[in-house]
Amino acid sequence: MTQVLEKKKVKSTDKPKYDKATYLKWFTIMYRVRKFEEKTLLAYSQQKVRGFCHVYIGQEAIAAGLTTGITADDKLVTAYRQHGVALARGLDSNSCMAELFGKSTGCVKGKGGSMHFFSKEHNYFGGNGIVGAQIPIGTGIAFAEQYRGTKNLCVTMFGDGAARQGALYESFNMAMNWKIPVLYIVENNGYAMGTSVERTSNVKDIHTVGEAFDMASEAIDGMDPEAVHEGLQRAAEHIRAGKGPYFLEIKTYRYKGHSVSDPGKYRTKEELNDYKDRDPVKVTEEKIVNNKIATQKEIDDIKEAILAEMDEAYTFADNSEFPLGSELYDDNYVQENYPFLT
Repeated sequence: MTQVLEKKKVKSTDKPKYDKATYLKWFTIMYRVRKFEEKTLLAYSQQKVRGFCHVYIGQEAIAAGLTTGITADDKLVTAYRQHGVALARGLDSNSCMAELFGKSTGCVKGKGGSMHFFSKEHNYFGGNGIVGAQIPIGTGIAFAEQYRGTKNLCVTMFGDGAARQGALYESFNMAMNWKIPVLYIVENNGYAMGTSVERTSNVKDIHTVGEAFDMASEAIDGMDPEAVHEGLQRAAEHIRAGKGPYFLEIKTYRYKGHSVSDPGKYRTKEELNDYKDRDPVKVTEEKIVNNKIATQKEIDDIKEAILAEMDEAYTFADNSEFPLGSELYDDNYVQENYPFLT
């Protein structure tokens, strides 16, 4: 049995540290992600969504913390379990669902599918299907911000399986040497495709890898939006002060299999139930209501609006048209006028 997190549970009666708007924002994004992913699983079962598909159910607190821990001008690149992160960055449910359906109204015109959302408008650079490939990509995006003289950073997210890739070590070395403004985040949900961290590495606390590079590193609780928010703020403050990159290990858990085709039989029911007791959506709702931050009616209104939003997204995607075959090679390249090429 792999136990990624300590048994400590965030209690719904813990004293609130933030204002009403913040808690409702966190709850709204987490509930939106949860219901989007549940609708995705339904659509997949109906063969509306095809190909690989990895849902974010259980990891929603990370998406919530991202909405408040960094700025809209910061860049973000992540891996293929990315629907929730994309929604947190501001992509709308309609275009995301349409992308899953492979429709022309999708966020990348139906050409990316589940693993390759993208939005320049929201400084969201994917969604990348190659394990670990986004680590040097994110490092390069952060270097571009440094070169331009901005105070922006690039959040570069990857899973515990990708933490074994050689590209990570090359990127870490370069980022520390040049003090590149990159925030590395490993979303450690305990398992790669189906193999636990304990079986793939002698280093079980992945954030300690950063110590080999003298990189500021820490582990935080990924089942609590408050902890994610605070960890991101600490890291961002360090990076914006010109001290170089930061490495966060966000310890979380996925309730579903690696992908929709994975029954997840490599873990016990007891382990799964133990983590469901810490469900960030449920615990945050209880905290809001029990501490009278907001009423149950206000929470129910949020839920009702999001359920309607997901029904609308499904209908929008289902009624949209597939891209034309003649558009296959469109959008692959951007024509730029570089003086040194003329």
